[in-house]
Order: sequence, then C-alpha cells, then structure tokens
Amino acid sequence: MPARSSEGENGHQTRSLGRHRPPIVLNREPIGTDRQPEKGPSGGDLEGLLSCALLAGDKELGSVVREVDEIAKALRSGASDAQALRVAVHPAVWSAVRHVIVERELRYLALTDDLTCLYNRRGFFAAATQQLKLAQRNKQGVSLFFCDVDNLKKINDAYGHREGDLALVRVADALEGAFRDSDTLARLGGDEFAVLALEASSQDNGAILRRLETSLKKSNAIESRYDLSLSVGVARFDPQHSVSLGQLMERADQAMYEQKRKRPEL
Repeated sequence: MPARSSEGENGHQTRSLGRHRPPIVLNREPIGTDRQPEKGPSGGDLEGLLSCALLAGDKELGSVVREVDEIAKALRSGASDAQALRVAVHPAVWSAVRHVIVERELRYLALTDDLTCLYNRRGFFAAATQQLKLAQRNKQGVSLFFCDVDNLKKINDAYGHREGDLALVRVADALEGAFRDSDTLARLGGDEFAVLALEASSQDNGAILRRLETSLKKSNAIESRYDLSLSVGVARFDPQHSVSLGQLMERADQAMYEQKRKRPEL
C-alpha cells in the first residue's frame, strides 16, 4: 500500500497513509494525525507481496503472484519436482515481481492527488479522455461536473491551512458519496474538483446534485464551525455531436462561474 502525502497549506506535502487506487478512498486523514504508516512486506514475505498486489487492484500482477504462491505451497507440501520448484522461486523471480510492483506504484503516484487520493489533473485527463472515447463508441451520454469549493480562503484564514486541507478531504468524501464507483473523480488543484459521470436512464444530473447536497449536509453536521458548500457547473457530452475534453471542461467551468455570480454572498 503506498504512503500518501497530505498537503499543508493546500499544497505543501507531508506524509500520511492512504488507500491505493483512485478514485475511491474513504476516511482520509491529512497532516498532523497520529496514524502510523503500515509496514510493507519484507523482501521474502510471499503473503505480504500477494497482499500488496491485490491491494494495488492489478489483476495481471495479482495473477502472477498467486501463481508463485501456488508454487511456494507446493514446495511446503513436499512436491516431487522440488528442484524445479526451487528454481521457480529463485530470488531473481521475486526481484522481477518487486520491480513491477514499484514501477506500477510510481505510475499510480504520478496520477494521484496527494491529499485526497482522487485523480490529479494529469490522471483525470488521461482517464476522462479514454472514457469519452468509450462513450462516443457506445453512443452514451456523459456529464462533466466542475466543482469549486466556496470560501476555502476564509476557512484557511479563520481556522488555519490544516483545517483547509481537512475541508478539501471532506469535499472528496462528499463527492464519493454522491457519485458511483465507475465515475471518474479528480482534484484538479487548489479548490477545484471535477467528475466525469456516464449517464444512466435511472438518474439525471439533478438527482446527482441532490445527493451531493445531502452528502455535504452530513459532513457539515459533523463539523459545525463553518458550512462546506460547492459551486457546481455541469456540461453534457453528446456522442452525436462530440467535443474534446478541453471544450467540455470549458463549458462546465463557465456554468460553474455563472452559478457563483448568482450567489453574491460568495
């Protein structure tokens, strides 16, 4: 499991623990917590390596490690072809497996926001671009939600930047509570979040926004010193008249600022 860097002052990194893959990460804790990083598996710990692979959510790598695990079990059971099995579990094999794990961990870190463990801007553009291609191929509508945290500067000024980081983490949790596991969630930077959601016949954007509002209200019931709210703009991708991800984001961004202009108190 990778260690997660939390951001002090909404941008500077310190270490904390987080789950492996974006976009689904719950119960995040940014800087200053008492949680200790879990110890990783030792170099020769077969079950530890298997656990690491499974946590990574990588089916291909998990399959490789499971096969080697079967070899190790056969060794322990005294299989007849023990010499061949010993060759198979040679340290060079494990070195190769660990190399693949590290390589994929680095790729994960490059696409993940340190504070929230959602996709970062780079990861979002990579994942969302592929999702739009798939939607166009399947002639399926997609909605892009562009979200801006209201009054984050006031929260930072009144309660400190650590509280501002916690507010961003709470926003990420609220988004995860409102959207599906299959949707693509990201923190683009600062107080900006984006979600690309495949449309389903059983729900509409209004229903999603109501779920998000409910999720934020639950969060505000826990932290009562200030109200956490979002300005949200929505743009729809029509597979019959496709546009680029950049154009879609521009439309959603404009819709978000239009909503902000209607709320002068912000």
